[in-house]
Amino acid sequence: MSPNPAPRLVAVVVTHNRLDHLKTTVGRLLDSPAADLDGLVVVDNASDDGTAAWLAAQSDPRLDVLRLAVNGGGAGGFEAGMRHAMARDIPPDWVLVMDDDARPEPGALAAFHAMDRGGWDALAAAVYHPNGRICDINRPSVNPFWHGRAFLDTVLGVFTGKARDGFHLTAEAYESAEIREVDIGSFVGLFVSRGAIERTGYPDAAVFIYGDDVLYSLRMRERGLRIAFVPGLRFEHDFKSLQGPVQRFRPLWKAYYNHRNLLLVYRRAAGVFFWPALLLILPKWWRKARHYGGDRAVFKRVMRAAIRDGLRRDLSRSHAEVVALATVVEDVAVEAPKQ
Repeated sequence: MSPNPAPRLVAVVVTHNRLDHLKTTVGRLLDSPAADLDGLVVVDNASDDGTAAWLAAQSDPRLDVLRLAVNGGGAGGFEAGMRHAMARDIPPDWVLVMDDDARPEPGALAAFHAMDRGGWDALAAAVYHPNGRICDINRPSVNPFWHGRAFLDTVLGVFTGKARDGFHLTAEAYESAEIREVDIGSFVGLFVSRGAIERTGYPDAAVFIYGDDVLYSLRMRERGLRIAFVPGLRFEHDFKSLQGPVQRFRPLWKAYYNHRNLLLVYRRAAGVFFWPALLLILPKWWRKARHYGGDRAVFKRVMRAAIRDGLRRDLSRSHAEVVALATVVEDVAVEAPKQ
């Protein structure tokens, strides 16, 4: 018997109103032979840009469309999509998750099947921008609060502006063929075994976007599961939500989810060190307002709500309410009616 039998792999892609990206991603995945990809679940997060009609016109029997009546964000989409994949008549051995603007590079799925996966419960891909640069938001990492050297490097990096380098994998890790154990992988090119899903459960849909993958990864690690960074599993991510050299969020409502959910992440990662860490984190966040120019007041309003909700672990604010927070309302003078 082969020591490395071919597993059933099902991909889950979450999309919302980005049909051009989705076409590229679905095409890339379904170009893979059936031996490499057993199925593809596309979660249509209530798109209204023609996505549903395009998906309905596709003929590949591996494509399975799950359309949601309400946009649940990436977290809601991944939660629904992973549940749907695991509910198949024959559940997959591994589930691969990604956004609609991300896709495996040619040969990545074959590399997954060829590698020795023994001892690993999840595999994090090496994610690049289309121009070949490492995609920083998808860089795997360790939890610095669990590793002494990473903690020291992170603290020192706070004062040099390089705190992320203390716990994220370096460019050298991407250039090496060495597989490394990590604590955190992103939902772009994360392969999760069926056993890991059965022990960990599903992503928290209430998170909506940002941080759902970090929280899920930490939950896996807390259950004793092992995550590997595999540089030979290469993905591309056409990501543009952060704009400019100071990385401002556009649209601005995304800043709410990013910062609220970071507080959830920090609380889970830091444990008893959470409140002392806030003394370093919150002033740094507040200073970001200077990068938003005429939107500074709106950014501060968004940040106040994000910090309040994050500290309370309150995920009840609706997406419509979040968008309204970040909407600039012009004052319009109204002439009083004549008597």
